[in-house]
Amino acid sequence: MSADLVIVANRLPVDRVTLPDGSVEWRPSPGGLVSAIEPVMRANDGTWIGWPGGTEQDLEPFEADGLQLLPMSMTQAEIEGHYEGFSNGTLWPLYHDLVAKPEFHREWWDSYVSVNKRFAEKAASIASEGATVWVHDYQLQLVPQMLRELRPDLRIGFYLHIPFPPAELFQQLPWRRQILEGLLGADLVGFQLPGGAANFVRLVRQRVGHKTHRDLVYLPDGRTVRAAAFPISIDAAGFEKLALTEAVVDRSKAIREALGNPRKIFLGIDRLDYTKGIYARLRAFAELIEDGHLDVEDAVFVQVAVPSREQVEQYRILRDDIDRLVGRINGDLGRIGRPAIAYFHTSYPREEMAALYSAADIMVVTPYRDGMNLVAKEYVACRTEDDGALVLSEFAGAADELRQAWLVNPYDLNGMKSALLEAYRSEDKDLTRRMRAMRKTIRHHDVAAWADSFMTELGSVSHSSHAKAVRPAKRS
Repeated sequence: MSADLVIVANRLPVDRVTLPDGSVEWRPSPGGLVSAIEPVMRANDGTWIGWPGGTEQDLEPFEADGLQLLPMSMTQAEIEGHYEGFSNGTLWPLYHDLVAKPEFHREWWDSYVSVNKRFAEKAASIASEGATVWVHDYQLQLVPQMLRELRPDLRIGFYLHIPFPPAELFQQLPWRRQILEGLLGADLVGFQLPGGAANFVRLVRQRVGHKTHRDLVYLPDGRTVRAAAFPISIDAAGFEKLALTEAVVDRSKAIREALGNPRKIFLGIDRLDYTKGIYARLRAFAELIEDGHLDVEDAVFVQVAVPSREQVEQYRILRDDIDRLVGRINGDLGRIGRPAIAYFHTSYPREEMAALYSAADIMVVTPYRDGMNLVAKEYVACRTEDDGALVLSEFAGAADELRQAWLVNPYDLNGMKSALLEAYRSEDKDLTRRMRAMRKTIRHHDVAAWADSFMTELGSVSHSSHAKAVRPAKRS
């Protein structure tokens, strides 16, 4: 097996599904990353390296929907050390402004290093001469340097999908220099926001001692590394098309009827994660009812919390806390057939999500810190009538682009209540003006444009006479 383009990510772009007869098939994972990279892979004889989940060993390469996939196995110890431990117990909270306290364990770090090494070795073994390798996200930050040492002929890009923290937080990490040097193995390091790129360059100058100028880092070996922002997006046209299908339109009406046709539906859709600010937004909504500004007869909050990392203790505690809060709010404020909050701890397919977005009058996205938050953009894409309101945390990356949303500080409960009430009372004319502007933004900056911009920039990097430029995907 040899590939001119290698994608290296923690997960494969498919999910294993066991059919009723016991046989197994692979289905494409939902999500923008897959739809963005798939056309580029097809245009460049690409292979995707990733973990399929589970502990099954000796997995063979396979093809799914015309994509070449190379599964990486993980032992239970590696899942606990590399994935649940260092990636999600150390890096995730550290990179999300210490919303939860990160833990620093040497055993977790050792597991992180060994898994990154295996991913790098696998990529090195299948990349053709001068190939391009695009490494993704916080679970694999050591891969670029490891890969560079094994295959100096390669063109290497890295993209971080979550925020990159300021120096004051990052410096707590005992292995801060190793992570920085790991990322410097890439020719291009991409971030969601300019602030993340600036934080990275500043840390490299302070902690590694390399010369820097604006977004460039000059290495002693003569290479130049660029750090820049490439805000990720969604398949806006795909979501808009989905929202207009008869099935989704009918389902959207059915959702409103099932909720008793309230005057306004508030909606939150998030992974069940402590960074998402679910608890605070539900409290804010409940207080608006208690204060008499809203009534359960004409307003309901639908909160979908997608199960996440359920083996991790902090996530189990969060789930229990939210369960109790919802029970208390509905017990105190709800009426028969009219709960204040309709709460669902489950995941839904894209069609159901589009129906929820279409049914909801006010989308509430209030993370304490988020790299981007694609739910906000998905909601906007599904508002085909240029109506609806978006209440958005100013600490989500999406706030940089969706300036016409009601921007809130999720730590300010009174401020959040004011924004929810303003959105609730807003006139149609104001809603249309705001939504039209946001829809224009996401149409122009969709996920295909994101992938094209990153690959074009990476293709312009000239570090090696061997490196081949990646062909951009054909845009329809």
